[in-house]
Amino acid sequence: MKKNTERNMSVVKNNTLKIEPVPFKNVKITKGFWFEKFKLVKEEVLPYQWKTLNDEVPGAEPSHAIENFKIAAGESDSKFQGRVFQDSDVAKWLEAVSYCLAVEPDSELEKLADEVIALIGRAQQEDGYLNTYYTVAQPDKRWTDLRIGHELYCAGHMIEAGVAYYLATGKRNLLDIVIKFADYIDSVFGPEEGKKRGYPGHQEIELALVKLYQVTGNERYLNLSKFFIDERGKQPHYFDLEAEARGAKPRKRRHDYSQSHVPIREQEVAIGHAVRAMYFYSGAADVARLTGDQELANVCRRLWENVTNRQMYITGSIGSTVTGEAFSFDYDLPNDVAYAETCAAVGVILWAHRMLKLEVNSKYADVMERVLYNGMLSGMSLDGKRYFYINPLEVWPEANKKRPSKKFVSPVRQQWFTTACCPPNMARLIASLNNYIYSQTDGSTSEDSVYVHLYIDSKAEVEFENQKITINQETNYPWEDTVVFTIDADKAVDFTLNLRMPGWCRNPQVIVNDEEVITQGNAQGYFEIKRTWQPGDKVYLSLPMVIELIEANPQVRVNAGKVAIQRGPLVYCLEEVDNGPVLQDIVLPKEPELVAEFDPDLLGGVTVIKGKAYRSVSFDENNVLYKPIDYRKKEVDIVAIPYFSWVNRTPGEMIVWVRIEK
Repeated sequence: MKKNTERNMSVVKNNTLKIEPVPFKNVKITKGFWFEKFKLVKEEVLPYQWKTLNDEVPGAEPSHAIENFKIAAGESDSKFQGRVFQDSDVAKWLEAVSYCLAVEPDSELEKLADEVIALIGRAQQEDGYLNTYYTVAQPDKRWTDLRIGHELYCAGHMIEAGVAYYLATGKRNLLDIVIKFADYIDSVFGPEEGKKRGYPGHQEIELALVKLYQVTGNERYLNLSKFFIDERGKQPHYFDLEAEARGAKPRKRRHDYSQSHVPIREQEVAIGHAVRAMYFYSGAADVARLTGDQELANVCRRLWENVTNRQMYITGSIGSTVTGEAFSFDYDLPNDVAYAETCAAVGVILWAHRMLKLEVNSKYADVMERVLYNGMLSGMSLDGKRYFYINPLEVWPEANKKRPSKKFVSPVRQQWFTTACCPPNMARLIASLNNYIYSQTDGSTSEDSVYVHLYIDSKAEVEFENQKITINQETNYPWEDTVVFTIDADKAVDFTLNLRMPGWCRNPQVIVNDEEVITQGNAQGYFEIKRTWQPGDKVYLSLPMVIELIEANPQVRVNAGKVAIQRGPLVYCLEEVDNGPVLQDIVLPKEPELVAEFDPDLLGGVTVIKGKAYRSVSFDENNVLYKPIDYRKKEVDIVAIPYFSWVNRTPGEMIVWVRIEK
């Protein structure tokens, strides 16, 4: 596509090493843990979600999403139903379909996607506007309530779907729709005279516009993304101005809910709605990288340190309070009323991936991995048909029943939600996971390098010195600790292979062709193997997975005197079905003897952790509410399972943090 420079803002390249993901069509997950998850998404999740979007799943919350597009297209005389942001569910479903088609062509699935895209095109207005809620329910209210209207949010998800479908299939049908929409949005918003100086209440379009810029070369989209990022939080506050224009009072909810309390360059800590924040920071990292804006890059780094070192659960989840689905304050990480929205976990992965592109550092990939295996994956049942919106680290079902409140999560996953952002978000993330495994230098430096961020059985094709190279990765991760890489090329080739040293691993080791042993990585946290590679060369990576007990910073008060069990990238939990009720009564000995065993028949095949612990006995004998302390105890067997797999059997209590003797 030709490059458009209407606003003449050059894209700056600084001296930082630039890496880009290996194109997702060049990477294929071949077998193992994530291959099974990808198959689940393609064969079970997408068909199930399609039925749900069409209101064909008995007992599930109705979606109305497809019907709303039919109404907007003039093909139904029903009334709009659902949330104002209902279009985004269809967009995310289409994006997930796109990634599946990129890996495995499927004529029936592609035909279905084309039919949906055609419907979306018929619902689009002549000027390019595309939003079923405002087209059907409030046609005269466009852009009058950006704070809660979600017009730009829905636009962002549709743009992402359009880009993904084009890259996967080469078809422009949805891409042309979103280009027309983006051009219309660009005619409405911006710093120029006569345009609105507004920005979305729910961020998302910022990162989507960057994707559109990268596939079209049209710098107007990058400029518009930068405008939305920099304009946010300026005074007088736009959301107050638009409320005044409507003749309404400013809403009571504070502007920090949407990270619009002050401009991003003045923000010191993550605050407000967690999903909004993740999409906002992702867009900011993209713009900082592509424009060479070091001030904005440093803001991203500052916010990253606050989130990951002060406001993140051990599962990688974020957003500790139901009030605003938001961050609260440093070290406030309650377990039983944790909000920890699945979409926020997806957002962390998106942001981490962009920070990796901004600067190579294994700490970003470490967080990406932690969230993938724990805080994100827990949001979906093993059969792909039930979901969590909220992912707590402790559940007492009796409290949920007798103290009904939004503060307590249902101890079972749901078929769907009235606000159904999480299920299709998980689907698109898992379907696109091949885009997160490898990166390579982008040609702006003389160094040819490949970076391996995630250990997943896969094949990646890259090109150096005008020849194609295939990197084959074989592993039974996360259950086993060995990863083998084989270099497949027509002839010898020079490049550097960089393998992430996981932060959880204490004694990693690399052996190249049974001759070269490497035990030290570089400052960025990667094993750097620079050599002339011969066809068939092998690299053996050993990542010993010992069982570790993790303690929290004492400022996380709810976890004082407790530990979490971790093995490799997986966080473990105790469930009532294995350990009986009143899990809080279980106490680990000071130096517990814990063993890991793979059970192929449990939860689809998982490694469990078994050991001995203690329970109190005197309350069983006396059945009183309070009494003088009694140090007697009884030994019990305990079983811990990976956190992501909890409540796939009999619902009951669950805890991640376990008491330990001091």
